[in-house]
Amino acid sequence: MSQIKKLFLILGDQLDLQGVGLKGFNPQLDEIIMVESAHEASYVWTHKTKIALFLSAMRHFAQSLKDLKYPLTYIKESPLAITEVLKEHLLKNKIQHLVCVEPGEWRLKIAIEELGKELGLQLDMREDDHFYCTHQEFSTWVSSKKELRLEYFYRLMRKTHKILVDSDGNPEGGQWNFDQDNRKPYPKKGPGMIDGPVAFSPDEITQEVMQFVERNYPNHPGSLKNFQWPVCRGQALEALQYFVEYRLRNFGAYQDAMWVDTAFGWHSILSSSLNLKLLNPREVISAVLTAWKKHDIELSTIEGFIRQILGWREFVRGMYYLDMPQMAQDNYYQHQRELPDWYWTGKTNMGCMQDAIGQTLQYGYAHHIQRLMVTGNFALLAEILPAQVCEWYLAVYVDAIEWVELPNTAGMALFANGGRFTSKPYIASGAYIKRMSNYCDSCGYKPDVRFGEQACPMTNLYWNFLIKHRKQFESSPRTRLMTANLKRISDEDQVKIQEHANKLLDNLNEL
Repeated sequence: MSQIKKLFLILGDQLDLQGVGLKGFNPQLDEIIMVESAHEASYVWTHKTKIALFLSAMRHFAQSLKDLKYPLTYIKESPLAITEVLKEHLLKNKIQHLVCVEPGEWRLKIAIEELGKELGLQLDMREDDHFYCTHQEFSTWVSSKKELRLEYFYRLMRKTHKILVDSDGNPEGGQWNFDQDNRKPYPKKGPGMIDGPVAFSPDEITQEVMQFVERNYPNHPGSLKNFQWPVCRGQALEALQYFVEYRLRNFGAYQDAMWVDTAFGWHSILSSSLNLKLLNPREVISAVLTAWKKHDIELSTIEGFIRQILGWREFVRGMYYLDMPQMAQDNYYQHQRELPDWYWTGKTNMGCMQDAIGQTLQYGYAHHIQRLMVTGNFALLAEILPAQVCEWYLAVYVDAIEWVELPNTAGMALFANGGRFTSKPYIASGAYIKRMSNYCDSCGYKPDVRFGEQACPMTNLYWNFLIKHRKQFESSPRTRLMTANLKRISDEDQVKIQEHANKLLDNLNEL
């Protein structure tokens, strides 16, 4: 056998035969390597469904490579870290040229770069082409801005890629953002019948993976009983088509709505396929724009969906690579409290947290408002150490890869970077939860009570947070109205709020 010229590393979130990761691959001269590493499943206490999804998707992708008769070394169930397996393989086969796509997690990116230096490799680390905006383009945009805000970046993306703009570059419908039309709660009687997302029954490969996960990670959080995720390119395309045909039309108005035992609402459930690279964002946006014309869907729905992908997804990815590794260390408020144990079990008396965490453990999924305004909101108000909260999010959600999870959690939900790219802390009391859901109906706590035995912890800690950080909130026009409401609360009651909050904060595990 002749010596391998180049080794192409394909990571578990880079599963695209047409992507930049395999560009220039020569089956006669080169080899592909894929590694199942126990370290990747255990460096945070990873949800069983997330482990199973990644492994199943990797094995399905490996089968596609074999069908193409591409030379592949596939390392199953290795106890070693990815770089340790790589090092062993490179040295054994005397390979000097390593090709890979830039990892979506900073620690792995640095580890591969350090391996390249250690072995004197010719390392070709390519920028991921599953994004509209390159690192250089994002850095150029940042360099001309005093404030880093999504809205201005999003408008640039729309103009640059000619999406939802007319021939003069003006926005469709005369405005850039229809967010105010996309914040409706479900009707008082509930959401009614919702077409669920396509559910994919586990095939032989997935069943084998699930058995492996149950055997090797029995104490990890979550359940595999409801595993239904797309694990290959064909299934991901089917999920996309089903969403745009049957669910997209109701997504916009109710994208922020929550309801007990309604895990998916009208959401697309495409984020895991996008982040595994089974789907390309360009084809997702194209399918949505086609459905818009075909089904005469409200422009506000289409704009709201596209903003999440062309706007926020691109924006947080740019911020991640711009601000790492500092982003992972930021702790603006110097919060130090431990994450309550019930974040891993859902066994709490708070109805909203019960449901959001319960469905997370069941499916490995919760939508963006549940993550931001329920579990994230509470974590900020409860003064929990950002690093522990970020580890939890990375562990429990099937679509969580650090490039997207960390900016959303640390930067947006926890304000850990002090507003580097957000204009205010995203906090709310139980009143918001009551308005956007029916969680409060079956909860023993009362969302309108600020202190005392019946006080909603979200409400009490919200007012406590405002009192504690009054100066910061009063200094910004975007948050001044929140502290203005404090004037309606007597000094005596403010003291009682703080006293009750201190009791809650000292006993978070008992809530």
